[in-house]
Amino acid sequence: MRVVVTDYAFGNVDQERAVAMAVAAAFSEHQCRSEEETIAAVRDADVVFNNFAPMNERTMGVMAQGATVIRYGVGVDNVDLEAARRLGVHVCNVPDYGVEEVADHAAAMALSLARKLGRYDAGIRAGEWKIGTMVDHVRSLGQSTVGLVGFGRIARAFARRMQAFGTTIVAYDPYVSAADGATMLPLDDVIAQADILSLHVPLTPETRHMIGKAEIARMRRGAILINVSRGGLVDEVALADALANGHLGGAGVDVFEKEPLPAGVPLRDAPNAIFSPHAAFFSDASVERLQRLAAEEGLRALKGEPLRCALT
Repeated sequence: MRVVVTDYAFGNVDQERAVAMAVAAAFSEHQCRSEEETIAAVRDADVVFNNFAPMNERTMGVMAQGATVIRYGVGVDNVDLEAARRLGVHVCNVPDYGVEEVADHAAAMALSLARKLGRYDAGIRAGEWKIGTMVDHVRSLGQSTVGLVGFGRIARAFARRMQAFGTTIVAYDPYVSAADGATMLPLDDVIAQADILSLHVPLTPETRHMIGKAEIARMRRGAILINVSRGGLVDEVALADALANGHLGGAGVDVFEKEPLPAGVPLRDAPNAIFSPHAAFFSDASVERLQRLAAEEGLRALKGEPLRCALT
């Protein structure tokens, strides 16, 4: 048997290597970026631990029959699930390793933007002091509405944090009919009512650019957009325009359509924005959980046992 790590962003892959050793499987680790690098790495592999390397018809097609791909994290937009089904490749993810961390990150971005901390800091560094020269509008959190697009684990954890500050919670999720602490509304109503709009849905063909020019235009003037989910959910050109013309009061963005964020794109120069490098999930504890849970799935796959979080 053969176990492969295509790419990773951790200090080591000791837990994954230990799984391979437990069943006397061959083990190799890589930092694949291209399709060709990935094909060379995963040929005849029985278990593949994957971060961002492409998992498509070509790359999965060279794996061993009945192979298993374990995606580090929640999103699987780099994995062609339909191709996996055709090829008989099993795919699973790790959806529950960093719920609290991502919720913390979203809340930190929302609070910083709502309280204008970036503008205060920049003003003081530029020699200003009077509030009137640095900030023109601050809405009380207790009078603010937080809108959630998607109401899964992370959205609910984020909602609990924001409720502690007295906010009203409204949410849209086609798979949730009722929820404690949140009023479920149609998507257009959530977008229109939110002072802080936070996205918590996977990236699919249906959700790509679900927040585009038209949706941003329906948001309240001065509203804040938070995206710690997937970059492709937001039209970044439209977001940059809305920040530049003052329609939106701020944006907290942890995920981008292209990562790293390319030089020269309009969003880089947009005012009142906080960026982080796809790091919302990160803490020492969450990374340990991610690798441990992924490794446990790998061991199940190698032993022919049912996967905990199977997607195909």
